[in-house]
Amino acid sequence: MTSAEGILEATGGTHGRLYRAACPGCGARFELSAAALRLAIGGSRKTTFYSFTCPECGESVRKPAGERIVELLTEGGVRTLRLHSAH
Repeated sequence: MTSAEGILEATGGTHGRLYRAACPGCGARFELSAAALRLAIGGSRKTTFYSFTCPECGESVRKPAGERIVELLTEGGVRTLRLHSAH
């Protein structure tokens, strides 16, 4: 599976799944466990994203998450924060 959103592939079963990702800052490619990722689900595509810290350069990375990415990350046990809109 390839994604323009940055997660290149989810490998392994639901438990113990690893996610291949890339850092836009240093260009490094690596695998991350579910514990290394965070997912925020907002009220729109603009406010739904995942984030991680690059293990190579230490940069904080935030990338948009479409429906398929949200599904992959939640199935794999990534910690999820649901954002609420202010009324």
